[in-house]
Amino acid sequence: MQTPEIPSPQIWVDADACPAVIKEILFRAAERAKIMVTLVANHALPRPSSRFIRSVTVQGGFDVADNEIVERMHAGDLVVTQDIPLAARVIEKGGVAINPRGERYTPENMAERLSMRNFMEELRGAGVQTGGPSAFHMRDRQSFANQLDRWLAQHINRNASPNA
Repeated sequence: MQTPEIPSPQIWVDADACPAVIKEILFRAAERAKIMVTLVANHALPRPSSRFIRSVTVQGGFDVADNEIVERMHAGDLVVTQDIPLAARVIEKGGVAINPRGERYTPENMAERLSMRNFMEELRGAGVQTGGPSAFHMRDRQSFANQLDRWLAQHINRNASPNA
């Protein structure tokens, strides 16, 4: 009896708002680990020529890229996003979600993050100036690289054959 083939985990990137430096880290990781990285955006994005890096261009519109990612991803895949509702959907489907600052979204912190996001949206809707995210620093880049390396180590260990 054959066991069904489990697809190799992939990395999906909510690429419209992903910082270029994070995409570069992902491109290097794709080549190093020989893992598929897919950029999903509502416009064409520059990317290196590689059999491990592809892009999917979706039509503009509310949640179109998010819906595409959730539809295509599988349990165990990694999704890089700053979008908290997308991260919640990824977790519900069994995926792993991290933001470009290296913060991992978990079932334990998701309710708090969604509540804070909704609260801030209400404030902005009422005309309160809430400011934007803090500047992206080298420590954010390093934190992201560390989270990515942890996920890759789990992926490589899980898919390595015992006779390799």
